[in-house]
Amino acid sequence: MLGRQKANQHESASYSVAADFCRIFEKDMNRLYLLSFLLTGNHATAEECFVRGLEDAARSNRVFKEWAQGWARRVIIQNAIQMVQPQSTPGGAGRQDSDYNASRAATEPARIAAIVELPAFDRFAFVMSTLEGYSDQDCSLLLGSTRVEVVAARVRALQRIAESSDLQRQLSIATGSRSRAEHRLEVGQGAALQLAASA
Repeated sequence: MLGRQKANQHESASYSVAADFCRIFEKDMNRLYLLSFLLTGNHATAEECFVRGLEDAARSNRVFKEWAQGWARRVIIQNAIQMVQPQSTPGGAGRQDSDYNASRAATEPARIAAIVELPAFDRFAFVMSTLEGYSDQDCSLLLGSTRVEVVAARVRALQRIAESSDLQRQLSIATGSRSRAEHRLEVGQGAALQLAASA
């Protein structure tokens, strides 16, 4: 009897509880909110996604403590998918599914704006695979698509982000608002994105 009680205590100590997830969401609030925003492309929806993610994670049971941070991000991703319902379109023409617009672009860093302006499916494929490190197989399962569609969407996203970075750099150079160091950094990042897109 005593042995079983100790085993149950040890087992419960190795699994996350609601308080663990509350600490994770508080500690990593900025990162998790940014993930929500990059996926949804909308601040109001991102806030709702973040709150739902916290609620769902806190209700989760049987998640190892070592996996709790990854699980919190996964719950955010799953909620964003449910809320936005990104769909792959033939030829990748994809419509702009966020309510993000040019007037709001001025308040966001250029790199964030470039991602949020992507069509929803391309945005999800890019954020999940490139930023979060999900495999093409995991992305395809979560998005209800094929691996080929995920790879194609990521390539399109990388190409559009590279084009956006080039345009931003050209505008900055034209207005003289950047230092040479910033210019070199942007050139290097643009070249890296173009290499990744052509791979």
